Amino acid sequence: MKMNAEMVQRWLNTYTHAWMTYDPDEIAALFTDDAEYRWHPWDEGEDVARGHSQIVAAWQENRDVAGTYHGEYRPLLVKDGMAIAVGLSSYYTDQTQKTLKRAYHNLWVLHFTDEGQCRSFTEWYMQAPDKS
Repeated sequence: MKMNAEMVQRWLNTYTHAWMTYDPDEIAALFTDDAEYRWHPWDEGEDVARGHSQIVAAWQENRDVAGTYHGEYRPLLVKDGMAIAVGLSSYYTDQTQKTLKRAYHNLWVLHFTDEGQCRSFTEWYMQAPDKS
């Protein structure tokens, strides 16, 4: 089955939920056994998380305080197992999510298997200016 925008949106929603819960099984299920996860387009060598164990470990290393993260992402382009997604990652000072601490505009390049798992994730992000 070929990935389409609806399937990518489901994957993005699942990604967001996994980021909020940090559940290792949810994180691992998003990616292939040999997936590569890059936080920057220039990441190479040891800066790339490879496979479930490294990706899960990387997510677990820098956990956000529960309830302080909110993410909204959508597919911008989907073609031949590749998707470009855009969105906003917001981080708040506490669980009430009344005071924004920082926000990032994201662009992700995702490559998927026909089964819907991500085999390559590359992130571009820019911190939004503080408007207070």
